Amino acid sequence: MPTNHTNAHALHGLIARLNAPNFDRWAAQIQRTGGCRQPIHLRGKVEHYDAATGALLHRYTTRNEPDGVHRLPCKTRRASRCPACAEIYRADTYQLIRAGLIGGKGVPDTVTAHPTLFVTLTAPSFGAVHSRKEKNGKAMPCHPRRKAETCPHGRVMSCTAKHSLDDSCLGEPLCSDCYDYTGSVLFNALAPTLWKRFADSLRRHLAKLGGLALKDLRDHVTVSFAKVAEYQRRGVVHFHAVVRLDGPGGPAVQPPAWATADVLAQAVRHAAGVVSVLVPTYGDTPARLFKWGSQLDIRPITLDGDLTEQAVAGYIAKYATKAAECVGTLDRRINPLDNLDAFNLRDHAKRLIAECLRLGATEELKDLRLAEWAHMLGFRGHFSTRSRRYSTTLGVLRAAREDHVRDHEITLGRLPLFDEDTVLVISEWAYAGKGHSVGDQLLAAAMTAGTRLPDLGGDGR
Repeated sequence: MPTNHTNAHALHGLIARLNAPNFDRWAAQIQRTGGCRQPIHLRGKVEHYDAATGALLHRYTTRNEPDGVHRLPCKTRRASRCPACAEIYRADTYQLIRAGLIGGKGVPDTVTAHPTLFVTLTAPSFGAVHSRKEKNGKAMPCHPRRKAETCPHGRVMSCTAKHSLDDSCLGEPLCSDCYDYTGSVLFNALAPTLWKRFADSLRRHLAKLGGLALKDLRDHVTVSFAKVAEYQRRGVVHFHAVVRLDGPGGPAVQPPAWATADVLAQAVRHAAGVVSVLVPTYGDTPARLFKWGSQLDIRPITLDGDLTEQAVAGYIAKYATKAAECVGTLDRRINPLDNLDAFNLRDHAKRLIAECLRLGATEELKDLRLAEWAHMLGFRGHFSTRSRRYSTTLGVLRAAREDHVRDHEITLGRLPLFDEDTVLVISEWAYAGKGHSVGDQLLAAAMTAGTRLPDLGGDGR
């Protein structure tokens, strides 16, 4: 079979890289980025001078590097863009969440005695969708109805199929013309506001239960949390959160005796039930009120029960690296002028995106920035957030890793051992692009995965 143009170009680039005199140095850069799929390219230099004498102690320049650039990992959290960097982000998030449950990373282990709950806040229904249901590990019919109604569009609102986990219709409406696409994208856009009001209401109700004024609550109790947003297959977000009660000094201080897990659960239920967000009138559409869905899940976190700290940390870390991919949308911004039919989109995702673009052009809703976040189906909040005193930070974890790498470079003699107070460091860097050529991408993937080079086609020679 003859090699097509793309494969021939990739094969030529791969062979050229393998035979380059600086291949070993290129391979070292690839290994140092951890297999990043889209490494950042920098050009420049860094020089170390003796602050007292002005003598040059060490110089590094990219002139002698392969392609004249220094490669750094992209550090994205999105697994769809770079699995290697997303895995590091997932591992860091896991350590951050777990430290807030059992201690470590600067958090005392006495935190295990603090009241802590795993809370799931869901979205309301916007129409019946295909879903997988199980009972005792056995798949059940999706939406069985003996006397199912027929919708105004002539579709019977019933489904007796026992869907598999990878069934492509999961999350699709039983009738797409009945589905409330407007409500779905507006809820996503307002979800961050709804969370903020939930957190504020939670603190107010805790103060009431403790017989305190809200302004005095911080002198007795600190509400610490870490949350992640997860997309359901139908295209709406819901939040998973670890909510913990500390004393006024944070995790190092026990909360007062009245601040129990039951009191916290009561405050969560109250806050989830009372908060709302109003969408103002736009055009001929009346104002609309959004609240959390009726499916509120509150579960205690234990060290040896059904819901352990490892399970919770792993669950939150998993969704910290994902976005709306499960819905079938894109992982990049969409231009309002783009032809959506040109993309490989599920019909449900395409209609959600189209609704974002339509509403985004409405003057009364411009503050929601729906068109800008159409690829996220309207949601523009942070996927993974935490309160200031929950545990350590991603920045601290990254700094520790960078210190370890620098110490390793000093041990190998690639960097000088110096006192930061007596050495002047001058750096000059410029962005020079990102990613790999097709040939380099194939070679880098084979190197970091420890597999043989992929078959590029051709006649087998």
